[in-house]
Amino acid sequence: MTDSQKSDETAGPSTTETSRPATPSPAALAARRPSPAAVGSRPGAAAQPVVAAPAAHSTPLEEAARFARVEEDGHVFLIVDGEESAVGQFPDASREEALAYFVRKYDDVASQLLLLEQRVQVKAPAADIHKTLKHLAQQVAERKMVGDIKALDARIEALETSLKEAEAAERAEAEAAKARELAAREAIVAEAEEIAAKDPATIQWKTSSNRMNELFDAWKTAQKNGPRLGRSTEDTLWKRFRSARTVFDRHRRAYFSQLDSENSSAKAAKEALIARAEELATSTDWGNTAAEYRQLMDEWKASKRASRKDDDALWARFRAAQDKFFAARQAANEVIDEEFAANLVVKEELLREAQALLPITDLNSARKALQSIRERWEDAGKVPRADMGRMEAGIRKVEEAVKAAEDEHWQRSNPETKARTNSALSQLEATIASLEQDLADAEKAGNAKKIADAREALEARQQWLAMLQKSAQDFA
Repeated sequence: MTDSQKSDETAGPSTTETSRPATPSPAALAARRPSPAAVGSRPGAAAQPVVAAPAAHSTPLEEAARFARVEEDGHVFLIVDGEESAVGQFPDASREEALAYFVRKYDDVASQLLLLEQRVQVKAPAADIHKTLKHLAQQVAERKMVGDIKALDARIEALETSLKEAEAAERAEAEAAKARELAAREAIVAEAEEIAAKDPATIQWKTSSNRMNELFDAWKTAQKNGPRLGRSTEDTLWKRFRSARTVFDRHRRAYFSQLDSENSSAKAAKEALIARAEELATSTDWGNTAAEYRQLMDEWKASKRASRKDDDALWARFRAAQDKFFAARQAANEVIDEEFAANLVVKEELLREAQALLPITDLNSARKALQSIRERWEDAGKVPRADMGRMEAGIRKVEEAVKAAEDEHWQRSNPETKARTNSALSQLEATIASLEQDLADAEKAGNAKKIADAREALEARQQWLAMLQKSAQDFA
Protein backbone atom coordinates (compact mmCIF):
# COMPACT_ATOMS: atom_id res chain seq x y z
CA MET A 1 0.00 0.00 0.00
CA THR A 2 1.45 3.36 -1.01
CA ASP A 3 1.51 6.43 1.23
CA SER A 4 -1.17 8.09 -0.88
CA GLN A 5 -3.34 5.00 -0.58
CA LYS A 6 -2.84 4.96 3.18
CA SER A 7 -3.69 8.66 3.40
CA ASP A 8 -6.83 8.14 1.41
CA GLU A 9 -7.79 5.16 3.55
CA THR A 10 -7.09 7.06 6.78
CA ALA A 11 -9.28 9.96 5.78
CA GLY A 12 -12.24 7.62 5.52
CA PRO A 13 -15.52 8.28 3.70
CA SER A 14 -17.01 11.75 3.92
CA THR A 15 -20.42 12.50 5.40
CA THR A 16 -21.76 13.24 1.90
CA GLU A 17 -21.14 9.72 0.55
CA THR A 18 -24.20 8.31 -1.21
CA SER A 19 -22.96 4.70 -1.60
CA ARG A 20 -21.12 2.27 0.67
CA PRO A 21 -17.40 1.93 -0.33
CA ALA A 22 -15.70 -1.45 -0.62
CA THR A 23 -14.14 -2.36 2.71
CA PRO A 24 -10.78 -4.21 2.29
CA SER A 25 -9.86 -6.77 4.91
CA PRO A 26 -6.56 -6.56 6.91
CA ALA A 27 -5.24 -9.56 4.91
CA ALA A 28 -6.00 -7.76 1.66
CA LEU A 29 -4.29 -4.63 2.95
CA ALA A 30 -1.19 -6.63 3.90
CA ALA A 31 -1.15 -8.28 0.48
CA ARG A 32 -1.11 -4.86 -1.22
CA ARG A 33 2.17 -3.91 0.56
CA PRO A 34 5.39 -4.90 -1.21
CA SER A 35 7.23 -7.70 0.59
CA PRO A 36 10.84 -7.27 1.77
CA ALA A 37 11.93 -9.87 -0.78
CA ALA A 38 10.36 -7.81 -3.55
CA VAL A 39 12.11 -4.65 -2.32
CA GLY A 40 15.45 -6.47 -2.01
CA SER A 41 15.19 -7.75 -5.59
CA ARG A 42 14.96 -4.32 -7.14
CA PRO A 43 18.05 -3.24 -9.12
CA GLY A 44 20.37 -1.21 -6.91
CA ALA A 45 18.52 -2.06 -3.67
CA ALA A 46 20.54 -3.36 -0.73
CA ALA A 47 19.97 -7.01 0.12
CA GLN A 48 17.44 -7.25 2.95
CA PRO A 49 16.47 -10.18 5.16
CA VAL A 50 13.36 -11.99 3.94
CA VAL A 51 10.60 -11.86 6.57
CA ALA A 52 7.52 -13.98 6.12
CA ALA A 53 4.32 -11.91 6.37
CA PRO A 54 2.74 -12.51 9.80
CA ALA A 55 -0.86 -13.53 10.16
CA ALA A 56 -3.16 -10.53 9.86
CA HIS A 57 -4.19 -9.11 13.23
CA SER A 58 -7.94 -9.39 13.96
CA THR A 59 -9.64 -7.77 16.93
CA PRO A 60 -12.98 -9.26 18.05
CA LEU A 61 -15.80 -6.70 17.95
CA GLU A 62 -16.72 -7.48 21.58
CA GLU A 63 -13.20 -6.44 22.66
CA ALA A 64 -13.14 -3.41 20.33
CA ALA A 65 -16.48 -2.22 21.74
CA ARG A 66 -14.67 -1.43 25.02
CA PHE A 67 -12.79 1.36 23.20
CA ALA A 68 -15.67 2.91 21.19
CA ARG A 69 -19.16 4.33 21.16
CA VAL A 70 -21.30 4.09 18.04
CA GLU A 71 -24.39 6.21 17.37
CA GLU A 72 -27.45 5.29 15.35
CA ASP A 73 -26.41 7.49 12.40
CA GLY A 74 -23.05 5.67 12.03
CA HIS A 75 -20.85 8.13 13.92
CA VAL A 76 -18.07 6.34 15.76
CA PHE A 77 -16.18 7.73 18.80
CA LEU A 78 -12.88 6.40 20.23
CA ILE A 79 -12.57 6.16 24.03
CA VAL A 80 -9.08 6.55 25.51
CA ASP A 81 -8.71 6.95 29.28
CA GLY A 82 -12.37 7.90 29.52
CA GLU A 83 -12.14 10.62 26.91
CA GLU A 84 -13.97 10.43 23.61
CA SER A 85 -12.74 11.63 20.24
CA ALA A 86 -14.62 11.46 16.93
CA VAL A 87 -13.26 8.84 14.57
CA GLY A 88 -15.59 9.16 11.59
CA GLN A 89 -18.97 8.18 10.21
CA PHE A 90 -20.07 5.06 8.33
CA PRO A 91 -23.64 5.98 7.16
CA ASP A 92 -26.39 3.64 6.05
CA ALA A 93 -24.98 0.75 8.07
CA SER A 94 -25.61 -0.97 11.34
CA ARG A 95 -23.62 -0.10 14.43
CA GLU A 96 -21.67 -3.39 14.12
CA GLU A 97 -20.78 -2.64 10.51
CA ALA A 98 -19.66 0.89 11.35
CA LEU A 99 -17.57 -0.37 14.26
CA ALA A 100 -16.06 -3.19 12.13
CA TYR A 101 -15.00 -0.71 9.48
CA PHE A 102 -12.85 1.34 11.88
CA VAL A 103 -11.61 -1.77 13.73
CA ARG A 104 -10.19 -3.01 10.46
CA LYS A 105 -8.16 0.20 10.25
CA TYR A 106 -6.77 -0.57 13.71
CA ASP A 107 -6.03 -4.18 12.73
CA ASP A 108 -4.19 -3.03 9.63
CA VAL A 109 -1.86 -0.82 11.69
CA ALA A 110 -1.38 -3.60 14.27
CA SER A 111 -0.47 -6.04 11.48
CA GLN A 112 2.05 -3.63 10.01
CA LEU A 113 3.58 -3.05 13.46
CA LEU A 114 3.96 -6.80 13.91
CA LEU A 115 5.77 -7.02 10.56
CA LEU A 116 8.07 -4.15 11.58
CA GLU A 117 8.82 -5.85 14.91
CA GLN A 118 9.84 -8.99 13.09
CA ARG A 119 12.05 -7.01 10.68
CA VAL A 120 13.79 -5.39 13.64
CA GLN A 121 14.47 -8.82 15.11
CA VAL A 122 16.16 -10.00 11.86
CA LYS A 123 18.15 -6.74 11.68
CA ALA A 124 16.57 -5.31 8.55
CA PRO A 125 17.83 -1.80 7.58
CA ALA A 126 16.70 0.56 10.32
CA ALA A 127 16.20 3.53 7.98
CA ASP A 128 13.50 1.74 5.98
CA ILE A 129 11.73 0.54 9.15
CA HIS A 130 11.90 3.99 10.73
CA LYS A 131 10.20 5.61 7.74
CA THR A 132 7.29 3.17 7.86
CA LEU A 133 7.06 3.40 11.65
CA LYS A 134 6.81 7.20 11.46
CA HIS A 135 3.91 6.90 9.04
CA LEU A 136 2.13 4.39 11.31
CA ALA A 137 2.69 6.63 14.32
CA GLN A 138 1.01 9.50 12.46
CA GLN A 139 -1.96 7.28 11.68
CA VAL A 140 -2.29 6.24 15.29
CA ALA A 141 -1.98 9.85 16.48
CA GLU A 142 -4.88 10.90 14.22
CA ARG A 143 -7.16 8.52 16.16
CA LYS A 144 -9.12 7.49 13.05
CA MET A 145 -9.42 3.85 14.12
CA VAL A 146 -10.89 1.83 16.95
CA GLY A 147 -8.90 -0.46 19.22
CA ASP A 148 -6.39 -0.48 22.07
CA ILE A 149 -4.63 2.73 20.97
CA LYS A 150 -2.46 2.86 24.11
CA ALA A 151 -1.13 -0.59 23.28
CA LEU A 152 -0.23 0.63 19.80
CA ASP A 153 1.49 3.71 21.29
CA ALA A 154 3.52 1.48 23.63
CA ARG A 155 4.58 -0.80 20.77
CA ILE A 156 5.51 2.20 18.62
CA GLU A 157 7.58 3.65 21.46
CA ALA A 158 9.32 0.31 22.01
CA LEU A 159 10.02 0.04 18.31
CA GLU A 160 11.50 3.54 18.25
CA THR A 161 13.85 2.60 21.10
CA SER A 162 14.88 -0.60 19.33
CA LEU A 163 15.40 1.32 16.10
CA LYS A 164 17.71 3.82 17.79
CA GLU A 165 19.83 0.95 19.08
CA ALA A 166 19.76 -0.72 15.67
CA GLU A 167 20.74 2.51 13.94
CA ALA A 168 23.66 2.95 16.34
CA ALA A 169 24.78 -0.63 15.66
CA GLU A 170 24.40 -0.07 11.92
CA ARG A 171 26.49 3.10 12.12
CA ALA A 172 29.17 1.23 14.06
CA GLU A 173 29.13 -1.62 11.55
CA ALA A 174 29.21 0.87 8.68
CA GLU A 175 32.27 2.54 10.21
CA ALA A 176 33.93 -0.83 10.72
CA ALA A 177 33.10 -1.84 7.14
CA LYS A 178 34.44 1.49 5.94
CA ALA A 179 37.65 0.92 7.91
CA ARG A 180 38.00 -2.57 6.44
CA GLU A 181 37.35 -1.24 2.97
CA LEU A 182 39.91 1.53 3.48
CA ALA A 183 42.51 -1.02 4.63
CA ALA A 184 41.73 -3.22 1.63
CA ARG A 185 42.00 -0.33 -0.81
CA GLU A 186 45.24 0.86 0.79
CA ALA A 187 46.63 -2.70 0.52
CA ILE A 188 45.77 -2.73 -3.19
CA VAL A 189 47.50 0.62 -3.70
CA ALA A 190 50.54 -0.36 -1.61
CA GLU A 191 51.06 -3.59 -3.57
CA ALA A 192 50.68 -1.76 -6.88
CA GLU A 193 53.25 0.83 -5.75
CA GLU A 194 55.61 -1.96 -4.64
CA ILE A 195 55.38 -3.65 -8.05
CA ALA A 196 55.90 -0.34 -9.85
CA ALA A 197 59.00 0.44 -7.74
CA LYS A 198 60.85 -2.78 -8.70
CA ASP A 199 63.93 -2.65 -10.90
CA PRO A 200 62.73 -3.15 -14.51
CA ALA A 201 65.80 -5.28 -15.19
CA THR A 202 64.84 -7.88 -12.56
CA ILE A 203 61.04 -7.85 -12.65
CA GLN A 204 59.08 -10.86 -13.94
CA TRP A 205 56.86 -9.02 -16.40
CA LYS A 206 54.30 -11.73 -17.11
CA THR A 207 53.68 -12.50 -13.45
CA SER A 208 53.71 -8.83 -12.43
CA SER A 209 51.40 -7.80 -15.29
CA ASN A 210 48.90 -10.49 -14.32
CA ARG A 211 49.07 -9.37 -10.70
CA MET A 212 48.59 -5.70 -11.63
CA ASN A 213 45.50 -6.67 -13.65
CA GLU A 214 44.17 -8.63 -10.68
CA LEU A 215 44.66 -5.59 -8.45
CA PHE A 216 42.79 -3.42 -10.95
CA ASP A 217 39.90 -5.91 -11.04
CA ALA A 218 39.87 -5.97 -7.24
CA TRP A 219 39.74 -2.16 -7.21
CA LYS A 220 36.78 -2.08 -9.61
CA THR A 221 34.93 -4.74 -7.60
CA ALA A 222 35.51 -2.86 -4.35
CA GLN A 223 34.44 0.41 -5.93
CA LYS A 224 31.27 -1.19 -7.29
CA ASN A 225 30.22 -3.32 -4.32
CA GLY A 226 32.08 -1.95 -1.31
CA PRO A 227 31.07 0.89 1.01
CA ARG A 228 31.87 4.43 -0.05
CA LEU A 229 34.98 5.93 1.54
CA GLY A 230 34.29 9.55 0.80
CA ARG A 231 35.16 11.41 -2.36
CA SER A 232 38.40 12.89 -1.04
CA THR A 233 39.73 9.57 0.28
CA GLU A 234 38.75 7.62 -2.82
CA ASP A 235 40.23 10.28 -5.13
CA THR A 236 43.52 10.26 -3.20
CA LEU A 237 43.81 6.48 -3.27
CA TRP A 238 42.80 6.31 -6.92
CA LYS A 239 45.46 8.86 -7.91
CA ARG A 240 48.13 6.78 -6.13
CA PHE A 241 46.87 3.58 -7.74
CA ARG A 242 46.64 5.15 -11.18
CA SER A 243 50.13 6.64 -10.79
CA ALA A 244 51.59 3.22 -9.86
CA ARG A 245 49.93 1.60 -12.88
CA THR A 246 51.21 4.39 -15.13
CA VAL A 247 54.79 3.98 -13.88
CA PHE A 248 54.55 0.19 -14.27
CA ASP A 249 53.22 0.50 -17.83
CA ARG A 250 55.94 3.01 -18.72
CA HIS A 251 58.67 0.73 -17.39
CA ARG A 252 57.15 -2.25 -19.18
CA ARG A 253 57.00 -0.43 -22.52
CA ALA A 254 60.59 0.81 -22.10
CA TYR A 255 61.80 -2.67 -21.14
CA PHE A 256 60.19 -4.40 -24.09
CA SER A 257 61.29 -1.62 -26.44
CA GLN A 258 64.87 -2.17 -25.33
CA LEU A 259 64.36 -5.93 -25.52
CA ASP A 260 63.12 -5.58 -29.10
CA SER A 261 66.22 -3.55 -29.94
CA GLU A 262 68.52 -6.13 -28.35
CA ASN A 263 66.65 -8.93 -30.10
CA SER A 264 67.10 -7.19 -33.45
CA SER A 265 70.83 -6.75 -32.79
CA ALA A 266 71.25 -10.37 -31.70
CA LYS A 267 69.24 -11.56 -34.68
CA ALA A 268 71.43 -9.59 -37.09
CA ALA A 269 74.62 -10.96 -35.52
CA LYS A 270 73.39 -14.55 -35.76
CA GLU A 271 72.19 -14.07 -39.31
CA ALA A 272 75.76 -13.03 -40.16
CA LEU A 273 77.06 -16.25 -38.59
CA ILE A 274 74.46 -18.21 -40.55
CA ALA A 275 75.62 -16.59 -43.80
CA ARG A 276 79.20 -17.68 -43.11
CA ALA A 277 78.03 -21.18 -42.17
CA GLU A 278 75.99 -21.50 -45.35
CA GLU A 279 78.98 -20.41 -47.46
CA LEU A 280 81.09 -23.21 -45.93
CA ALA A 281 78.39 -25.87 -46.32
CA THR A 282 79.65 -26.95 -49.79
CA SER A 283 83.37 -26.93 -48.94
CA THR A 284 85.38 -30.13 -49.42
CA ASP A 285 88.36 -28.93 -47.41
CA TRP A 286 87.26 -31.17 -44.60
CA GLY A 287 89.87 -30.40 -41.97
CA ASN A 288 90.08 -26.61 -42.29
CA THR A 289 86.33 -26.22 -42.75
CA ALA A 290 85.58 -28.33 -39.67
CA ALA A 291 87.89 -26.03 -37.69
CA GLU A 292 86.05 -22.97 -39.05
CA TYR A 293 82.73 -24.50 -38.01
CA ARG A 294 84.08 -24.99 -34.49
CA GLN A 295 85.05 -21.32 -34.47
CA LEU A 296 81.59 -20.34 -35.69
CA MET A 297 80.03 -22.46 -32.93
CA ASP A 298 82.13 -20.68 -30.29
CA GLU A 299 80.98 -17.31 -31.67
CA TRP A 300 77.36 -18.51 -31.69
CA LYS A 301 77.55 -19.54 -28.02
CA ALA A 302 79.14 -16.20 -27.08
CA SER A 303 76.51 -14.13 -28.92
CA LYS A 304 73.38 -12.77 -27.22
CA ARG A 305 70.08 -14.57 -27.51
CA ALA A 306 67.26 -13.19 -29.62
CA SER A 307 63.63 -13.82 -28.76
CA ARG A 308 62.88 -17.48 -28.20
CA LYS A 309 60.89 -17.83 -31.41
CA ASP A 310 63.56 -16.08 -33.53
CA ASP A 311 66.43 -17.83 -31.76
CA ASP A 312 64.94 -21.28 -32.42
CA ALA A 313 64.45 -20.46 -36.10
CA LEU A 314 67.98 -19.02 -36.43
CA TRP A 315 69.52 -22.04 -34.73
CA ALA A 316 67.65 -24.36 -37.09
CA ARG A 317 69.19 -22.55 -40.10
CA PHE A 318 72.68 -22.54 -38.54
CA ARG A 319 72.45 -26.20 -37.65
CA ALA A 320 71.17 -27.08 -41.15
CA ALA A 321 74.28 -25.52 -42.73
CA GLN A 322 76.54 -27.48 -40.38
CA ASP A 323 74.64 -30.70 -40.95
CA LYS A 324 74.97 -30.28 -44.70
CA PHE A 325 78.77 -29.98 -44.48
CA PHE A 326 79.29 -32.77 -41.96
CA ALA A 327 76.92 -35.08 -43.82
CA ALA A 328 78.99 -34.54 -46.98
CA ARG A 329 82.19 -35.16 -45.04
CA GLN A 330 80.72 -38.32 -43.53
CA ALA A 331 79.75 -39.57 -46.98
CA ALA A 332 83.25 -38.87 -48.29
CA ASN A 333 84.80 -40.62 -45.31
CA GLU A 334 82.61 -43.64 -45.85
CA VAL A 335 83.88 -43.91 -49.43
CA ILE A 336 87.47 -43.60 -48.22
CA ASP A 337 86.88 -46.13 -45.44
CA GLU A 338 85.55 -48.58 -47.96
CA GLU A 339 88.72 -48.12 -50.03
CA PHE A 340 90.89 -48.58 -46.91
CA ALA A 341 89.17 -51.80 -45.80
CA ALA A 342 91.76 -53.95 -47.64
CA ASN A 343 94.60 -52.06 -45.93
CA LEU A 344 93.02 -52.90 -42.59
CA VAL A 345 93.26 -56.65 -43.31
CA VAL A 346 97.01 -56.31 -44.00
CA LYS A 347 97.65 -54.24 -40.88
CA GLU A 348 95.63 -56.60 -38.71
CA GLU A 349 98.01 -59.41 -39.76
CA LEU A 350 101.10 -57.22 -39.17
CA LEU A 351 99.80 -56.31 -35.70
CA ARG A 352 99.40 -59.98 -34.79
CA GLU A 353 102.97 -60.58 -36.02
CA ALA A 354 104.28 -57.74 -33.87
CA GLN A 355 102.35 -58.85 -30.78
CA ALA A 356 103.97 -62.31 -31.13
CA LEU A 357 107.34 -60.67 -30.22
CA LEU A 358 106.13 -60.09 -26.66
CA PRO A 359 107.56 -60.67 -24.16
CA ILE A 360 111.03 -59.67 -25.41
CA THR A 361 113.51 -62.50 -24.91
CA ASP A 362 116.00 -61.70 -27.67
CA LEU A 363 116.42 -57.96 -28.04
CA ASN A 364 118.38 -58.00 -31.30
CA SER A 365 115.96 -60.36 -33.02
CA ALA A 366 112.94 -58.40 -31.74
CA ARG A 367 114.47 -55.11 -32.93
CA LYS A 368 115.07 -56.45 -36.47
CA ALA A 369 111.63 -58.05 -36.66
CA LEU A 370 109.91 -54.84 -35.52
CA GLN A 371 111.82 -52.78 -38.09
CA SER A 372 110.59 -55.10 -40.85
CA ILE A 373 107.01 -54.92 -39.52
CA ARG A 374 107.13 -51.10 -39.37
CA GLU A 375 108.29 -50.82 -42.99
CA ARG A 376 105.51 -53.09 -44.21
CA TRP A 377 103.07 -51.18 -41.92
CA GLU A 378 103.84 -47.90 -43.68
CA ASP A 379 103.58 -49.53 -47.09
CA ALA A 380 100.13 -50.95 -46.27
CA GLY A 381 98.62 -47.43 -46.27
CA LYS A 382 95.72 -45.90 -44.34
CA VAL A 383 92.94 -47.79 -42.62
CA PRO A 384 89.32 -46.68 -42.01
CA ARG A 385 89.02 -43.79 -39.54
CA ALA A 386 87.13 -45.89 -37.03
CA ASP A 387 90.06 -48.35 -36.81
CA MET A 388 92.95 -45.89 -36.84
CA GLY A 389 93.15 -45.40 -33.08
CA ARG A 390 92.95 -49.11 -32.29
CA MET A 391 95.64 -50.08 -34.81
CA GLU A 392 98.06 -47.34 -33.84
CA ALA A 393 97.65 -48.16 -30.14
CA GLY A 394 98.40 -51.83 -30.80
CA ILE A 395 101.63 -51.25 -32.72
CA ARG A 396 102.71 -48.54 -30.29
CA LYS A 397 102.47 -50.99 -27.40
CA VAL A 398 104.95 -53.35 -29.11
CA GLU A 399 107.30 -50.46 -29.90
CA GLU A 400 107.25 -49.30 -26.32
CA ALA A 401 108.07 -52.83 -25.10
CA VAL A 402 111.15 -53.00 -27.41
CA LYS A 403 112.21 -49.52 -26.30
CA ALA A 404 111.96 -50.54 -22.64
CA ALA A 405 114.09 -53.64 -23.31
CA GLU A 406 116.72 -51.46 -25.02
CA ASP A 407 116.82 -49.05 -22.05
CA GLU A 408 117.26 -51.92 -19.61
CA HIS A 409 120.07 -53.42 -21.68
CA TRP A 410 121.85 -50.08 -21.84
CA GLN A 411 121.69 -49.65 -18.11
CA ARG A 412 123.29 -53.03 -17.63
CA SER A 413 126.08 -52.51 -20.24
CA ASN A 414 126.96 -48.89 -19.50
CA PRO A 415 130.81 -48.81 -18.94
CA GLU A 416 130.65 -45.82 -16.64
CA THR A 417 128.05 -47.46 -14.43
CA LYS A 418 130.04 -50.70 -14.42
CA ALA A 419 133.26 -48.88 -13.45
CA ARG A 420 131.52 -47.04 -10.61
CA THR A 421 130.13 -50.33 -9.31
CA ASN A 422 133.59 -52.02 -9.38
CA SER A 423 135.17 -49.06 -7.56
CA ALA A 424 132.49 -49.15 -4.90
CA LEU A 425 133.10 -52.90 -4.46
CA SER A 426 136.82 -52.35 -3.90
CA GLN A 427 136.25 -49.60 -1.36
CA LEU A 428 133.60 -51.60 0.47
CA GLU A 429 135.83 -54.72 0.63
CA ALA A 430 138.67 -52.64 2.13
CA THR A 431 136.27 -51.15 4.72
CA ILE A 432 135.01 -54.61 5.67
CA ALA A 433 138.60 -55.87 6.17
CA SER A 434 139.31 -52.93 8.47
CA LEU A 435 136.11 -53.54 10.47
CA GLU A 436 136.99 -57.23 10.85
CA GLN A 437 140.35 -56.23 12.35
CA ASP A 438 138.60 -53.78 14.73
CA LEU A 439 136.23 -56.54 15.84
CA ALA A 440 139.14 -58.90 16.51
CA ASP A 441 140.97 -56.27 18.56
CA ALA A 442 137.82 -55.53 20.61
CA GLU A 443 137.26 -59.22 21.31
CA LYS A 444 140.88 -59.62 22.37
CA ALA A 445 140.54 -56.63 24.74
CA GLY A 446 137.19 -57.91 26.03
CA ASN A 447 135.50 -54.50 25.50
CA ALA A 448 131.81 -55.38 25.11
CA LYS A 449 130.73 -51.95 23.78
CA LYS A 450 133.42 -51.84 21.09
CA ILE A 451 132.59 -55.43 20.15
CA ALA A 452 128.93 -54.57 19.64
CA ASP A 453 129.69 -51.38 17.65
CA ALA A 454 132.22 -53.14 15.42
CA ARG A 455 129.90 -56.08 14.80
CA GLU A 456 126.96 -53.79 13.87
CA ALA A 457 129.09 -51.74 11.45
CA LEU A 458 130.52 -54.91 9.90
CA GLU A 459 127.09 -56.48 9.28
CA ALA A 460 125.82 -53.33 7.55
CA ARG A 461 128.83 -53.19 5.20
CA GLN A 462 128.48 -56.88 4.40
CA GLN A 463 124.83 -56.31 3.31
CA TRP A 464 125.90 -53.46 1.00
CA LEU A 465 128.61 -55.69 -0.42
CA ALA A 466 126.04 -58.39 -1.26
CA MET A 467 123.89 -55.87 -3.14
CA LEU A 468 126.82 -54.49 -5.18
CA GLN A 469 128.00 -57.96 -6.02
CA LYS A 470 124.56 -58.82 -7.41
CA SER A 471 124.59 -55.64 -9.58
CA ALA A 472 128.09 -56.55 -10.85
CA GLN A 473 126.78 -59.97 -11.83
CA ASP A 474 123.96 -58.31 -13.80
CA PHE A 475 126.46 -56.22 -15.75
CA ALA A 476 128.47 -59.40 -16.47
